[in-house]
Amino acid sequence: MKNYYILAINPGSTSTKTAIFKNDKSVFTKEISHSSEDLAGFEKIADQFRFRKELILKEIESFGFDINNLSAVVGRGGLIKPVESGVYEVNDAMLKDLDNSSFGEHASNLGAIIASDIAGSVPGARALTADPIVVDEMKDVARLSGHPEIDRISIFHALNQKAAARAFAEKKETSYEKLNLVVAHMGGGISVGAHEKGKVVDVNNAIDGDGPFSPERSGSLPCGILADFLFEKNLSKKEVRSMIQGKGGLTAYLGTNDVREAESMAAKGDDNAKKVLEAMAYQVGKEIGSAAAVLKGDVDAVILTGGIAKNSGTVEAIKEMTQFIAPVEVYPGEDELKALALNGLRVLKKETELKIYK
Repeated sequence: MKNYYILAINPGSTSTKTAIFKNDKSVFTKEISHSSEDLAGFEKIADQFRFRKELILKEIESFGFDINNLSAVVGRGGLIKPVESGVYEVNDAMLKDLDNSSFGEHASNLGAIIASDIAGSVPGARALTADPIVVDEMKDVARLSGHPEIDRISIFHALNQKAAARAFAEKKETSYEKLNLVVAHMGGGISVGAHEKGKVVDVNNAIDGDGPFSPERSGSLPCGILADFLFEKNLSKKEVRSMIQGKGGLTAYLGTNDVREAESMAAKGDDNAKKVLEAMAYQVGKEIGSAAAVLKGDVDAVILTGGIAKNSGTVEAIKEMTQFIAPVEVYPGEDELKALALNGLRVLKKETELKIYK
């Protein structure tokens, strides 16, 4: 059997996770941390490309791996045009949109850019991305927000949600396309998707503040009160974005984005920390109930995944609210590097159709 070596790259706001897979097994993995000082000199996220790429190559060299053995480099997908789920070749059209931040700035934008550059230096290697955060399979009825000037859009943790859903399907010896699932990814942002026979037909926009609040995001805020607050404070667009996306949720309430630290605070008698954690779990449970309604109650399982799924207190609180809907399955943490690599492997083995970004 032919061996394929695949480099997976997952850039985050303060780290770059990377791994080398031999077929479906990891042979090297590294999380490279980036301090605020490291990134302070870059005006745009796209400007961090060479800095992060060189760090990845340095780690690979230290490991002793020859990148000329790579068959593919798969980067996490970023903010591009809405696309259907699948694996995409990184092409000029995609790179142009990512370089120009045409659809917004996000650390994940760097994944495909770095993948393209590294693969371009290796004869025969392919640059790919899979299930980017803009996967859009929403029903038309789910797009109406309540005002014609504002549409609901699909931006969520597609890669990990789909990976957890497929892992559950494999466990049940069936296919993802035969199941109805509610999947909640709980990390720095929280997204809850209604998966109907292999498509995410409705999901909250986890970047722009829709849905439950999270360790760093404010979630859905009361519109009228928010409007009054913004006018009274005379905040800039940048300040508003920061309030919604980076300094909301646990960070705003408790001064930390670490759920473990918040749980420690609650365990030591901090009643406010306890209340805030309960509220976050409550909002996730409520969002799961909403997704179950989208599926008309025909739900095979509720799946909890992401870093927060490692915290037993939060998981148990969500289970208590939602286990009447369907059995609750927990896939703690996220293995997006493996999900990226496995998607790349499916392309190399010609088990899936490669899609073209236009």
